[in-house]
Amino acid sequence: MTNQQSTPALKIIPLGGLHEIGKNTCIFEFNDEIVLLDAGLAFPNDEMHGVNIVLPDMAYLRENRHKIKGMIVTHGHEDHIGGIPYHLKQFDIPVIYGPRLAMALLQGKLEEAGVADRTVLHSVRPRDLVRIGSSFMVEYIRNTHSIADSFTVALHTPLGVVIHTGDFKVDHTPVDGEFFDFQRLAEHGEKGVLCLLSDSTNAEVPGHTPSERSIYPNLDRIFSQASGRLLVTTFASSVHRIQIVLDLAQKHNRVVSVVGRSMLNVIAQARNLGYIKCPDSLFEPLHAANNLPPEKVVILTTGSQGEPMAALTRISLGEHRQIKIRKGDTVVFSANPIPGNTIAVVNTIDRLMMQGANVVYGRDKGIHVSGHGAQEDQKLMLALTRPKFFMPVHGEHRMLVHHAKMAQSMGIPADNTVITNNGDIVELRTDSIQISGKVSAGIELVDGTGVVHHQVLKERQQLAGDGVVTVAAAVSWEGKLLAKPEIHLRGVVTTVEKSLLQQLVINTIERTLSDRWADFVKSFDSQQIDIDWAGLQIQIERDLERLTRRELQSRPMVVFLLQNPEEPPIKSVGRRRQRTTAKAAS
Repeated sequence: MTNQQSTPALKIIPLGGLHEIGKNTCIFEFNDEIVLLDAGLAFPNDEMHGVNIVLPDMAYLRENRHKIKGMIVTHGHEDHIGGIPYHLKQFDIPVIYGPRLAMALLQGKLEEAGVADRTVLHSVRPRDLVRIGSSFMVEYIRNTHSIADSFTVALHTPLGVVIHTGDFKVDHTPVDGEFFDFQRLAEHGEKGVLCLLSDSTNAEVPGHTPSERSIYPNLDRIFSQASGRLLVTTFASSVHRIQIVLDLAQKHNRVVSVVGRSMLNVIAQARNLGYIKCPDSLFEPLHAANNLPPEKVVILTTGSQGEPMAALTRISLGEHRQIKIRKGDTVVFSANPIPGNTIAVVNTIDRLMMQGANVVYGRDKGIHVSGHGAQEDQKLMLALTRPKFFMPVHGEHRMLVHHAKMAQSMGIPADNTVITNNGDIVELRTDSIQISGKVSAGIELVDGTGVVHHQVLKERQQLAGDGVVTVAAAVSWEGKLLAKPEIHLRGVVTTVEKSLLQQLVINTIERTLSDRWADFVKSFDSQQIDIDWAGLQIQIERDLERLTRRELQSRPMVVFLLQNPEEPPIKSVGRRRQRTTAKAAS
């Protein structure tokens, strides 16, 4: 056995965040110890009917819960911490280490979900070292991002140092004055970094990502030109952006009303921790602000992504109880739509304009900058850390490919770079990196009641696409129809007359009864008969599904309700007492 084969490998298993944007989740495993880095969520697409959030499939962690030693949180965005309350309902995490703001936001989530007793939260500061298990020492290194208190982490393992950048951009003039700790990254690069896992979100974007401060003059101009109320929407977690809006409100002698639960929560936590600084007098309740001159008011609201229940979306629909758009209002979208949200955002903008608002939006206005580094920022990360092996993370496939090519252009051999999928098991040794297998890495869909199973979602999609056909029929103990079936169509578009459809249904049921009745009736002697009503119901339903696909030229859900008389013609046993068998739609 070679030395490489005998040396335990560090396993890196991403469960989310690859070939997608969101639900960033990664496992580090050495011997029998697991450390989880972030556990985020994503939001549903238009085909996920009734789904509130999307989570990674955590089957691997459920099966290996006894190995979990702790968790690392890099920052407080939902796509990095939003899944934690749901996962804690399935398995315990002994301890979670993370930045103060992230821990404050997480504490509220855990208490609301009733799982605060399933873990222990510990806040960390820049350059703190924490031990998790016997195999991992985790070092927190300050970076800059679109949320305050964001970190890159260096994992000291028995094989060497592995650096995970978390989300980052290079901002030399951060709003909060907390600078990127390039010195510490360079020190690790000098000593030797075994592997770098780096944020790939803007790998297609040339140049540098502008500083957050670069939007200040453009927002300042909008504030000075607005003659009426100002409604500003941005990501609730964009603490630096919120600070800029509050600074401008003070400068232009406007009070601020905050609308939206997540916005209120983030501002409260950030002010408590000192990441947002402003006087209490700056804020006014909405009911009081409504009585002030419009040129004295800023409304800071959620809804920059057109979310259905967000405040700005409801305002645009005229459904908000306290805010109605007035002619002369200026609405500022200080955020770009994330992939999948563009249609919802432009629809919101259209509705606001129709009500008389002046809406300021678009990349050309200079009122939003990304929180993720562009190509030159990513090259700087590679240059500082000088890793032996490289694994691009956090991004769609083309972004990962661009980032991998960038690393190769900077001297990292192609054989030392891996592009992975969620669920891939990456085995890292001192002299090699390779994909050695795969674990379950699908998605879990959550609605208001809990997890939505994939079959349920498939049925919802079928209902939304083609509707439902319900057929109720009574069948005698001799296998004959007792009356005309009742047929109900909901959401079904068809040119077939109902009378013709009813006759086709009768013909189909009678044909099934004639051809297949003997398969479902067993006579043992003259005193006993056993009828498989459930099996008959399934068979008729299948035949009706084929009929509807053929005649309606669509695939509606078919629900068949089978009824039989209360008493059999002779004494029967087994399933004879089953009077009604129905398969209900889930």
